[in-house]
Amino acid sequence: MKKLIAVLLSIMMFAMTSVVAAPADDIVDTAIGAEIFTVLVQAVVEAELEGTLRGEGPFTVFAPTDDAFAALLAELDVTAEQLLAHPRLKQVLLYHVVAGQVLSTDLEDGMVAETVLGESLTFGVDEGVTINGDVNVTTADVMATNGVIHIIDKVLIPEAFSIEFDTVVDIALSDDNFSILVAALTQAGLVSALKGEGPFTVFAPTNAAFEALLAALDLTAEELLGQSELAKVLLFHVISGKVFSTDITDGLTAPTLNDGLTLTFTLDSEGPAALGVFVNTDTEVVTADIQALNGVVHVIDSVLIPSNFTLDEPIPQTSDDNSFIWIGLFLVLGTGLVITSRAIAKKVTA
Repeated sequence: MKKLIAVLLSIMMFAMTSVVAAPADDIVDTAIGAEIFTVLVQAVVEAELEGTLRGEGPFTVFAPTDDAFAALLAELDVTAEQLLAHPRLKQVLLYHVVAGQVLSTDLEDGMVAETVLGESLTFGVDEGVTINGDVNVTTADVMATNGVIHIIDKVLIPEAFSIEFDTVVDIALSDDNFSILVAALTQAGLVSALKGEGPFTVFAPTNAAFEALLAALDLTAEELLGQSELAKVLLFHVISGKVFSTDITDGLTAPTLNDGLTLTFTLDSEGPAALGVFVNTDTEVVTADIQALNGVVHVIDSVLIPSNFTLDEPIPQTSDDNSFIWIGLFLVLGTGLVITSRAIAKKVTA
């Protein structure tokens, strides 16, 4: 009899252990294994959050299904590829993550939880679990080794986030560091063109870059913006096609929208910005791969001057230094006469 009781107890303990067995996979692998989060997983990888969500945590993730993403894509009339290329995709994903492990049994009606993004989610529990009033938790408490997943039927959009897709111009408009560039694009009548389908690759000089040029030429911003050939300078900063920093090889040349005048790229790991990508010898890419709906933006630290640009007015000759500065600018920044490799150009404009 004692032996029988011992056997029964062993069976019961085994059964209980099986029921409460610890999960084997982290949040990312759990999502992959479910096979209903393919867009979410791609988005996590694209936004470079995979490593974070494989970390120790714990995290609570509200995971939209592929159907939830499909509904959002239909509403926005965009493709999954366009959504994944959104420059602020990471913000949307972080709005689906809460630090710590929050189970459905921890929730109360009206409870507010701050997301990793910094904006809050509000929960309701009257008729099932809802988030922000209209997002339903369809399956709760999917356990992972580093947290818990709650499956939801709609993509959560942060309150302060505009889901509208940015063009390369919108990216410049949204950053005060590009106010002179925006003024120049407006003055030259190029805003509409760069809001077009593209795609375009834009090398965007900061205000500091323009201010350095103005100081070197002894010009005011108004005098620069009044130049009749201003468009030539701006178009010298634009390549047709989408060229990411990873597409650039040492010695690569690419035709610009300024009559095909080319930019030449060099790679040098010793660059101050640590990216190691230079345009026309000494103009450095300080921030790369800012994705837009119609292309990509790379921030550069000086203004590129094309060889076919001429100032309307002679540069004030207050000293010989100004003349040397002007000549230097054309020699260093205005490298338009380079040998263009058709094979390489084809790769760039593909």
